[in-house]
Amino acid sequence: MTQNASLPNLASVILAAGQGTRMKSDLPKVLHPVAGLPMIRHVLNACGELSQGQIVVVVGPDSKQIREAVVPNRCAIQAESLGTGDAVKAARNELAGFVGDVVVLFADGPLITSESIKLMQQRKAETKAALVVAGFSPQNPAAYGRLVIEGNGNLSKIVEASEATPEQLKITLCNGGAMLFDAATLWPMLDQLRDDNAKKEFFLTDCVALAQAAGHGCVVATLSADDVLGVNNRVELAQAEKIMQRRLREKAMLAGVTMTDPDSVFLSTDTILGRDIVIGPNVVIGAGVEIADHVEIRAFCQLEQVRVNAGAIIGPFARLRPGSVIGEAAHIGNFVEIKNSEIGKGTKVNHLSYVGDTTLGDKVNIGAGTITANYDGFRKFRTVIGDNASTGSNSVLVAPVNVGEGAYIGAGSVITNDVPANALAVARGRQENREEWAKRMRDAKSKK
Repeated sequence: MTQNASLPNLASVILAAGQGTRMKSDLPKVLHPVAGLPMIRHVLNACGELSQGQIVVVVGPDSKQIREAVVPNRCAIQAESLGTGDAVKAARNELAGFVGDVVVLFADGPLITSESIKLMQQRKAETKAALVVAGFSPQNPAAYGRLVIEGNGNLSKIVEASEATPEQLKITLCNGGAMLFDAATLWPMLDQLRDDNAKKEFFLTDCVALAQAAGHGCVVATLSADDVLGVNNRVELAQAEKIMQRRLREKAMLAGVTMTDPDSVFLSTDTILGRDIVIGPNVVIGAGVEIADHVEIRAFCQLEQVRVNAGAIIGPFARLRPGSVIGEAAHIGNFVEIKNSEIGKGTKVNHLSYVGDTTLGDKVNIGAGTITANYDGFRKFRTVIGDNASTGSNSVLVAPVNVGEGAYIGAGSVITNDVPANALAVARGRQENREEWAKRMRDAKSKK
């Protein structure tokens, strides 16, 4: 989505200075992933579509990890935890001279969308208000602050649930946290905030009363409850993941992907999917995966940082690890693991094999139980197998080794040297049959 020419320029202030102690984690809260991407990156992505570089992330003084995670966006430091109003004030220098709308969002709200931000801007433009508050109607409003609306549609005040009267508690429209200001009125209002409350903090929500006192309009933009979900603990993190996965699945299916059991499929934010793909149940697609048209991913597969080209069939029970490229119409079958390897067009690795640090040419057939042994305990080495070659079942190729085009590897062989094109390589003990041995062994055992 691009910024609507009829709307003012937009700057985004993302608050990420909270401690996040309820996550019980060494990792900063806003860096916990949802669909494979840190929560704060989801918020940045939503803002980036509209703010055109005017984004400031407000962080605490000990925030190296967060600052590194939001590069190249600018950061402002909130020296002390003195509340949301003080946090926004920390971004003032970074937005000096900016004219337009300023949206304030929370970095632990990964489900916010650019559409919702734009809706807030449109609401401000329609009403000529100086302040827009995101509202939503949860199924259970119990602990949420209530938005009190006057008869003329203006927002009168935000009342915390603990301070609401019985009549106010009947209100179902609640505070969603996000707020949109006119930059010209934002900074003067922040200077008027007071910390005369039990927490001795400067609350951004007090701007509603300040705006009312100054005669500025305040209105509510009603958003989806999902969009304003904040994550404070791991239970809520799981809820956000569930909602995000539902969004990703729906987007994929509407774009031409079939999922036989959508609820059991997990995607990543950056997953790229073509058309006429079929994904079976219990498939997990991690970061960095691109799947071309007409691919089938069968049940219980896991993919991460791989490309699967058109017409390939994967699984069931296959694992594709980072650095792998699966060629057109290739088959990767059950209980096969592919790691950092290129699999040629029409090549088949159908069952019970490990292919690591390997290049397989076109129309290669890898027999059941084949292993490319790529690690000697110190270094990784590569195996190269040419077009139309074939390995027998239970073969081990000890890298570095090259197998020429059209060559065959005998079943059960351990290959340690290069194999010429069109040759047969056999590396195993010669079979010896001892006549009547089994009968003599059984007779001897029975006498004992």
